[in-house]
This record gives sequence, C-alpha cells and structure tokens, in this order.
Amino acid sequence: MAKCHRNNIGSLILDRAPSTSSSSTSGNHFRLWSTFSRSTFRRKIVDAVSCGGSSRYRHELREEDDEGSYVTVTAKSTVASKDAKANTIGAALNGVAFEEKSKKSEKLCDLLNLAEVEADVETKKKEEALEVLKRVVRELQSAAAARGDNDDVEDYRKKLTAASEVRLLAKEDSEARVTLAMLGAIPPLVSMIDDSRIVDAQIDSLYALLNLGIGNDTNKAAIVKAGAVHKMLKLIESPNAPDQEIAEAVVANFLGLSALDSNKPIIGSSGAIIFLVKTLQNLDETSSSQAREDALRALYNLSIYQPNVSFILETDLITYLLNTLGDMEVSERILAILSNLVAVPEGRKAISLVCDAFPVLVDVLNWTDSPGCQEKATYILMLMAHKGYGDRQAMIEAGIESALLELTLLGSALAQKRASRILECLRVDKGKQVLDSTGSCGALSAPIYGTRDNGLDHEENDLMMSEERKAVKQLVQQSLQSNMKRIVKRANLPQDFVPSEHFKSLSLSSTSKSLPF
Repeated sequence: MAKCHRNNIGSLILDRAPSTSSSSTSGNHFRLWSTFSRSTFRRKIVDAVSCGGSSRYRHELREEDDEGSYVTVTAKSTVASKDAKANTIGAALNGVAFEEKSKKSEKLCDLLNLAEVEADVETKKKEEALEVLKRVVRELQSAAAARGDNDDVEDYRKKLTAASEVRLLAKEDSEARVTLAMLGAIPPLVSMIDDSRIVDAQIDSLYALLNLGIGNDTNKAAIVKAGAVHKMLKLIESPNAPDQEIAEAVVANFLGLSALDSNKPIIGSSGAIIFLVKTLQNLDETSSSQAREDALRALYNLSIYQPNVSFILETDLITYLLNTLGDMEVSERILAILSNLVAVPEGRKAISLVCDAFPVLVDVLNWTDSPGCQEKATYILMLMAHKGYGDRQAMIEAGIESALLELTLLGSALAQKRASRILECLRVDKGKQVLDSTGSCGALSAPIYGTRDNGLDHEENDLMMSEERKAVKQLVQQSLQSNMKRIVKRANLPQDFVPSEHFKSLSLSSTSKSLPF
C-alpha cells in the first residue's frame, strides 16, 4: 500500500516560488517541479490509477513543512465511508431477508388456501355423491312401496333405472356398497327378483345384489337374511324356462354368497346344490363356460361345510367329477371338492362305489406336471386307504404301488410324505394276506423270546420269521413286476413283451432294502 500512496496523483510535489519583487502584482505562484520526465509522469499516473485512484482510496495531501519535510494528511472520511457502506450492506441484507420471509409466508398461505380449497371441493363431491345415492335408494323404495297398487309405467321405469344405477355405482366403489346398504337398498332389490314382468329389472337387481356383496361380508349376510336365496330358486324353478342370462346371474350370486361361512348352511339346505349340479353338468347345453366354472367354485365353497355333503351325495356329482377329472383346467378344483367329500364316511363310501374310481385317481398320481393335483389325489387315497380295507385292495388292483414308488422319488415333499403313508398301509395288508394264506397268525409283530407262556418254541419262532421274510420278499417281487408292467404300458411296448432274464434275476435277488419305507 505504501507504493500506491507514493504514486498517488495527490502526492505530486508543488513548489511555491518566492516573489522577486514585493511590488509584483502577480503575487506568489506555483509551478510543477520538473524532477521527472514526461514518460515518468505518465507511468506514475497509470500506477496511481491501477492502485485504485480516487475510486478506492481517498487522496492524500502532502504538504511541505517549514523544515522541508512532508506531512501526509489522510482524510477521516475513509472511516465514515466504510461505516456507511457497512450500514448500507446490512440494510440491504436485512431487506433481502425480510423479502424472502415475506415470500415464504406468501407461499405457505397459498398452500394452506389451496389445501382448504381442495378439501372443500372434496367435501362437495362427497356430498353430491351422497345425494345421488340417497336419490337412487328413495326411487327404489318408493317403487317397491307402490308395487301392489298397479304402479304406472313411470314408476316402473324409475325402479328399473334405479336398479341399473345401483348396479353401476356398486361395481367398483367399496364405499358406495357400504353406503347403499346402510341407506336400505338391499330389501327393495331383493323384492324385484321375483317380479317377472320385465326381465331387465330382474337381471339388473340380481347383478346389483352381486356387486353389493363383493368384498363385503356384512352385505352378503344381509342379502341372505332378506330372503334372496329362496327368491332366486323360485325364479329358477318357475314353469317357464328362465332366461340364460338370469340363470348365470343366479349362479354368480350363489358363488359370492357361499363364500361366507354363515351362509353355507342356508344355501346348502335350500336346494341350490341341485341347481348348481345341473348347471355344471350342462345336460341341456345352455350353460356358458363361465356359468359352469362359477357353479363348480360354488359347489366347492358349499362342500367345505360338512353337513352339506349329504345334500351333495343326493346328486350324481361324484360320478360326474370323476369322469371329468381328465380335464386339466378344472381337475385341481374337482380334486379339491373330492378332498372335502372324503373327509366324512358317507363321502368315502360314495367314492368307492363309483366304477373305476381308483384307476382314475391312481392315474392322477402320474401327472408330474401338476404337483397340486398329485398332492390332492394322494390325500384322497391316503384317507381311503387308512379307513377301509376293501379300498386298499381296490387300490392294489389298480396298480397304485408303482405309482406311489415313483411319487416317493419324484413328487413334491407333501406328495412324497402321503405316498409313503399309503405304502405303509398296503405293506401291512400284504403281510397279513401272506401269513393268513399259510395258516399262520395274522399279526406281524415279532415273537417274544425267552418265554414259555406263548406256546412257541425256538423252532416255531424261526418258522415264523422265515414266513415273514417270504412275505416281504413276495411283496418286493410283486412291486417290481407291477412297476415293469406299468413301464411297458407307458412305453407303448407290445402287450406280450417279456422281461429279460437279467431283470428276472434282479427281481429274484432283491431284498426288502429296495422298499422306500
């Protein structure tokens, strides 16, 4: 900074020359001291300007004192100028901060106002929607009240329009379903079911009830309580053949209503099962594929409630299901129904009485591409094998052993477990058969050694053990032969195919270690 101060323009040396004559009129005058050349003077001016000049620093005045020295006087205004600048900057910053705070406050107010406006709009929409629902229910109730007094065409049109509106409003809006039911829309809709004057009114009322029950157990219970099930059956059983669309709507309603456990006994005992079985069988070829699928699912829901099994057994549903079991699209659902039926003794007996029931079920065990069907089929066979000796014999005759042995190796974990249990039941039966055929005791338990009370000496015990070994060996040979026959059948080989001597030697030399249990 010292250099800049020395090069300041204000530091140029001025010479006050004394007057040569006291009477001179010119008085004292100043002249520039020519101590440096023009280039030097120009350079000093440039240096002074580059160091800030008068724009950044205040001029310093140098005055020569009486002794020839120079005193540099610095203007006090520099400090005042700095303070003024600081105050100006502070005021500016304060102004900016205040302005920013004002803008933020304005934005917050705008957001609050916008939220309030949106809330008002939403409230207004809900109020308008509620008014629409109230109007629709009023029209339904007024039309139902005027029904017995020869209501005119206008009232009937209002009823039809209201039922159609309920159908649309309740289709995808869960809140509308709750509100419509609370306003009392269900009873007038149920009363429209058996009004046979206009088919469209029946269809709209049925589908309106169906939509009201979607995902709402309270509404499902209220629909059944209002008497919808009996009115639907009355509509179906009328002398005049019902319209196909009406029948499909009734089936869809039975499917939705049967999903609620409290409705299962009411629907099952009402006679709806007979109608659902007829729809499933489609004997008159009028049911659509969707109606048949809905009927099958409704029957599954109803079969979960065990007292309904007796109503199912009054039809020929089991025979139809077993004959349709090859259809892969519905096989798993069919097996699910049979799994519910086999849980009661009457159901097991009905299944065992069906011709070729066990060959059909055994064939399902080989469906490696459908683990779910395999698991359900093994469940059915496991219960029947555990409960009935005659059923086990029928399973053996159907060739279940080879299928079970294959399933214990290739099936899912659950199917393997169930297959092993079935094999265990069959093994006990075969051991008993062999022992009974030799005149020995039917029990397979090992004899108690070291006692004389059992009436058997050591030779008899050895004979018993040898007979048991023979029984196990015979069981192994039969299992291997049955496996070979099944492999030949699946490979489409000639029926007179004779196994090689090597295979026979393997079967003769096999031991019980080859069994999977």
